[in-house]
Amino acid sequence: MAELIKIAQLSCGTEYSSVQYEIEKAARSVGAKIVYPDVSAADINAAVERFGFNPRSPQLKLMIARAVQLADGLYDADAVFIATCFRCAEAALVRNELRRFIQENTRLPVVTYSFTERLKASQLLTRMEALVTIVARKELLAREKQSGLTAGLDSGSSTTKAVVMQDNKIIGKAWMPTGDVVESATSVLEEAMKMAGVELKDLEAIGTTGYGRFTLGKHFNAKLVQEELTVNSKGAVWLADRQRGEATIIDIGGMDNKAITVRDGVPDNFTMGGVCAGASGRFMEMTARRLKIDVSELGNYAVKGNWKNAKMNSYCSVFGIQDLVTTLGEGKSFEDVAAAACHSVAEQVYEQQLQEVDVRHPIIQVGGTSLNAGLVKAIGEVLGEPPIVPENSQFIGAVGGALLSSGFL
Repeated sequence: MAELIKIAQLSCGTEYSSVQYEIEKAARSVGAKIVYPDVSAADINAAVERFGFNPRSPQLKLMIARAVQLADGLYDADAVFIATCFRCAEAALVRNELRRFIQENTRLPVVTYSFTERLKASQLLTRMEALVTIVARKELLAREKQSGLTAGLDSGSSTTKAVVMQDNKIIGKAWMPTGDVVESATSVLEEAMKMAGVELKDLEAIGTTGYGRFTLGKHFNAKLVQEELTVNSKGAVWLADRQRGEATIIDIGGMDNKAITVRDGVPDNFTMGGVCAGASGRFMEMTARRLKIDVSELGNYAVKGNWKNAKMNSYCSVFGIQDLVTTLGEGKSFEDVAAAACHSVAEQVYEQQLQEVDVRHPIIQVGGTSLNAGLVKAIGEVLGEPPIVPENSQFIGAVGGALLSSGFL
């Protein structure tokens, strides 16, 4: 029996409600176990002094001491999970600094998470699965070229994508809005194979990712069934030709966002989600619907507008739409409102996701929303440099699935 992957937990407040149970449940479901570095009272005092910050909470002090044990190689772990309550400002400070401290002193993959009292294991599954993947499949993730004839399927919350690759080239691709998971995937795969001039029996391997990955993996007998954090990052660096060195990947999705830092094509820190959908592609769709334009047109309007004329900065999509209605009622132009909506999303991605990682350059923006020129411009304004948007940026998950599944040939 394979040894369980050890994820060291550094946390404060997880004993509240059922949070700790859900964390451990998520870890077990992906073949990992939660471990806690051993520390003494003397270790805690010395660690806090070394860390240079003395928090009021005893649990935050314990977090610091456990982090020092990991950094000094005194406790063996494969990955690190740092979690604190999203309501505590002091905890947020410690959480971010500990993440940086561990990355500076170890090569352990790290994920940070701010939880609520109503946490469910499903919210943690992708994060835990990604940590396990980085540990167990590091050689696969470092793979730089696709070989053979393979396909990737990305079943996302808004769209389903398919890519067919052969000998490190995309030869077929298709996408459509997600409806029935299997039907949507079957349709886009058939379209991509038609473009490539191949049939299903010709494919040597299929990789699935996204929310419907398990259903599609079973249906298509996929060689690879993997969460979107590692698959998307692989697809992003391949498309941007940045598989060597460092980079930061920003993927603003229909329901959640991902910020991933990579080194030589392998993720080492990532965060996903947000306080509310006001920072997601869904808010872009809601804005376009309120302006009575197609969402594909929103970016063109935004590029022509000035976000400063119609500020919107609500974390919540509902309150964001209220801001939108108010600004339209004040007679603001569609262009300014569209620009303000894009800038609001960009600011929130910066505040919610990019504060949880150390931004590395270059910045690669991917996903369906990377086709929104207004949002790309807003990300560039907020970060102070324009991001790279590679060709086929909306197909990152499918590309990653096709690329990585070729490793099983």
